[in-house]
Amino acid sequence: MSNLGTTATQNMIQTAQGQASLNKVSRSADKLLADRSAQAAQDFEAVFISEMIKPMFDMMQVDDTFGGGKGEEVFRGMMVQEYGKMIAAKGGIGIAAQVQAELLKTQEQSQQATLAKTATE
Repeated sequence: MSNLGTTATQNMIQTAQGQASLNKVSRSADKLLADRSAQAAQDFEAVFISEMIKPMFDMMQVDDTFGGGKGEEVFRGMMVQEYGKMIAAKGGIGIAAQVQAELLKTQEQSQQATLAKTATE
């Protein structure tokens, strides 16, 4: 009879350990989704900022002595992109936080829909 109690206790311990492992994996997955969505939101803000400051650089006159030509066009575009990335990395203009919130909300709705679909099957 004591073997039965020991086996039940061991089963409960294994179940608790398994649940703890599942919770740890779930938190890890949630953190990964949050990190990915934060990066995507920051990338979006960087592109937005780049597009906003692009006209400012298009209107600048180029010194013919040291500038101009196709190379200047290519490198100016790259410079504007890098400015956008740097501004977004330093906090940007506040778009990234809102975009990330929407991404997380959409991901959560998608997960809930998948769970509901799985439950009905």
